[in-house]
Amino acid sequence: MEDATMFCFQCEQTAGCSGCTGAAGVCGKQASTAILQDEVTGALVGLAQTVHAAVEHAGLDAEARLAADNLVMEGLFATLTNVDFDDAELADLLARVHAERDAIAAACGVEAASDYALAALWGAPDDVRSLKSLVLFGLRGLAAYAYHAAALGYRDDAVSLFLHEGLATLADPAAGADVLLPLALKVGEVNLRCMELLDQANTETFGTPEPTTVARAVEAGPFIVVSGHDLHDLKLLLEQTEGRGVNVYTHGELLPAHAYPQLKRFAHLKGNLGTAWQNQRAEFAELPAPILFTTNCLMPPAASYADRVFTTGPVAYPGMTHIGADKDFEPLIERALELGGYPEAAGDEATFTTGFGHGTILGVADAVVDAVKQGAISRFFLVGGCDGARPGRSYFREFVQQAPEDSIILTLACGKFRFNDLDLGTIGGLPRIMDMGQCNDAYGAIRVAVALAEAFECGVNDLPLTLVLSWYEQKAVCILLTLLHLGIKGIYLGPTLPAFVSPGVLDVLVREFDVRPISTPEEDLATILG
Repeated sequence: MEDATMFCFQCEQTAGCSGCTGAAGVCGKQASTAILQDEVTGALVGLAQTVHAAVEHAGLDAEARLAADNLVMEGLFATLTNVDFDDAELADLLARVHAERDAIAAACGVEAASDYALAALWGAPDDVRSLKSLVLFGLRGLAAYAYHAAALGYRDDAVSLFLHEGLATLADPAAGADVLLPLALKVGEVNLRCMELLDQANTETFGTPEPTTVARAVEAGPFIVVSGHDLHDLKLLLEQTEGRGVNVYTHGELLPAHAYPQLKRFAHLKGNLGTAWQNQRAEFAELPAPILFTTNCLMPPAASYADRVFTTGPVAYPGMTHIGADKDFEPLIERALELGGYPEAAGDEATFTTGFGHGTILGVADAVVDAVKQGAISRFFLVGGCDGARPGRSYFREFVQQAPEDSIILTLACGKFRFNDLDLGTIGGLPRIMDMGQCNDAYGAIRVAVALAEAFECGVNDLPLTLVLSWYEQKAVCILLTLLHLGIKGIYLGPTLPAFVSPGVLDVLVREFDVRPISTPEEDLATILG
């Protein structure tokens, strides 16, 4: 595949804000990898069509359904940005999808559907391509959330069946805007249920998050850094390192893990090292410790630390040690002991604060409502989302710095690292910046908004609440579709609009949902506060 060329425009940093083509993408994904990811996606569409035919024709036994559901979740997750860079792993995944499709077809007496050629999607008329891409990328985000919930034993048939339904619709050449726009909003509707399920899985497994101060310094001695989102993987690692003399630090989206009672009880879960995913090459360069990547956060490792990278779950990179489904982290632990960590404590006394999930905020809802009624709080801003390297992302820090002193800043996902080092003080004993958790915890922000609307006896769009969202990858796309499904309007979105949104589709989003591209903090705040 030396002369292979790719096409990919699913993330915010796509080349020229239009699409990555040629030999490699901005994320470091090679053309051969991008092509394999398209083949996996096409095979998943064929599997979804076959599952649908089997259910309609003769039914599908529970074991086969479970296997198909798991493959769809894994396959869609593997094609997210910054997850699987390993052609051999993707080729194996492709073969497993084909084998499962053929087994279902044979067992149920139906014809195995052919793979869907994504070239048909990329070459479709502008608005159809845009809407199908919106559906596909939203399904990838939905599958990631479903994957995390399933890892903890929580599933919903409605979510699993919709993943098949949504994929199968992509292959329908007759599907136009009248089908695809409602389907995109249904992605958002089903994702709301999926995030609710994941919230239940996390809180019932790990406890309700509570406000927690997290150290940024690193103690002397061996340690491991865990990046990504997977709380289950983190817990398994904490169990296996207990009593081994190896400390564990989080990175990026795992910062909120420190707020869960069943995770913070481990004394060797020490703190959070570093910030958002795009800074890992600088933050990991001289680190005397191994790094475990659990979900979509991996950049191609620099030579300075490539020999210290481990992956697990859907994450893979050529030449890196992969921890399999047995989750035996012994090779990772041995590497940490071998490297030895810092001879003495490193870093400073600075801290992060996290743990303001919906359970905490709703617990003080009366105080919040009273503060608004008395004029102590003038407005709420939800400023969060995925971080990235594009220069325009300084907007979000400047926006928070310029927000009125009597406003509250709610935040979640790794976009918070743009400003969560700021000390904005408190209002009525409440911190002005409240970290609600991972991108996975967007459900909590929705819960808070709905509760406030009920308290003030108004609609969510009538609240003194403005959403200012940064996006990078496909889970952010999925969350945006959920917000649109809920009818939330006036969302500010940046730093750029998705390349896959055509002018015609953008016109609908602006006209029907008042989606607003960000401009400058000064201009946007003037409009909001008007």
